[in-house]
Amino acid sequence: MTGTFAESGADLRLDRITKSFPGHTAVDSLDLTVPAGSFFALLGPSGCGKTTTLRLVAGLDEPTSGTITIGGQDVTDTKAYQRPVNTVFQNYALFPHMSVLENVAFGLKRRRIPDPVRKATEALRLVELEDSASKRPAQLSGGMQQRVALARAIVNRPALLLLDEPLGALDLKLRHQMQFELKSIQAEVGLTFLHVTHDQEEAMTMADTVAVMNGGRIEQMGAPQELYELPRTAFVANFLGQSNLLEGDVRGTDGELLVVATAAGTLSVPTARAVATTGRVVVGVRPEKLKIRTAEPAPEAGRNILGPGRVVDVSFSGVSTQYLVDVPGAGRVSVFAQNSKGGPRLATGTEVWLTWGVDHGFGLQAHPASDATVTDQGEPRLASEPATVGAVA
Repeated sequence: MTGTFAESGADLRLDRITKSFPGHTAVDSLDLTVPAGSFFALLGPSGCGKTTTLRLVAGLDEPTSGTITIGGQDVTDTKAYQRPVNTVFQNYALFPHMSVLENVAFGLKRRRIPDPVRKATEALRLVELEDSASKRPAQLSGGMQQRVALARAIVNRPALLLLDEPLGALDLKLRHQMQFELKSIQAEVGLTFLHVTHDQEEAMTMADTVAVMNGGRIEQMGAPQELYELPRTAFVANFLGQSNLLEGDVRGTDGELLVVATAAGTLSVPTARAVATTGRVVVGVRPEKLKIRTAEPAPEAGRNILGPGRVVDVSFSGVSTQYLVDVPGAGRVSVFAQNSKGGPRLATGTEVWLTWGVDHGFGLQAHPASDATVTDQGEPRLASEPATVGAVA
């Protein structure tokens, strides 16, 4: 794209950033690099430090220690209005008495930038709202207002655009639509986007790189598929979707497989997919990787078997049916069966066995149960809760 939005974004570096409040450290010696022109997501539950990190980058808060660099320039002590940064908030923060065009051009006029109307019109064209230029914000849908807020931020050509839970106020269908639109706009304008969210699907749909935060630190960082398929901690395994986790002791190796004895039986996991390979470990598998069977399967190389167990709950969600299966020694195991063939669902009380290919599992370091797992919303889950936690052997 040529013209106003041809300039690319700048990289962001946080070096040992700490933000402490009385009795609480919100961000703890954080090191982070966001490459120029990337779509980067900070993901985590409430209280993990992600919003505080965004406020530090924006200049709305001052770090207790550490340095913040944007495009090679140290901005740690620079005021918010002097930083090459713009922020898009969840509540849009549009001026209700101004037209859409006036909202987008406001910052340009205030800074006496030449041709504010032309540049604002170009920004509205980018977000496909040029025809709504004369309308007031109240005349627009939530998604359209969010695009106006995005145009207002982009028109200032910031080196870095911060997105603070920008889609949180939208309904589910519109949120999905805006996820793809945001990603498309970011790719077209080439700016650096730093997106803060607690929504796992939102982060994985849009971001090139996701950093999962927990307790003021980055728990794991990488491409969305990498984090989902190969989590390195139980927190990441349970915050990004759901995981079945079964704890046990390593009994040795079988070729390239780690053999683990659990209370539910002996399981295998590729050594290359295990963080820990000795002592006490956790074998994990995603619910959609499991197959549910009503007849006992024969032992087969490369396949793990759990059971027999009993179906204790059935939930239909359209695309899939979720089964909770009570397996002795494993607790309640979650299975997602895709509804691709139709037919009757299994009833509660049905005796079943669960199988999965060993290559679909992963191995984690064992920790106390109270520290190892989180709910889908990122809150701590007690070891006694059924959900997707395997019993300790």
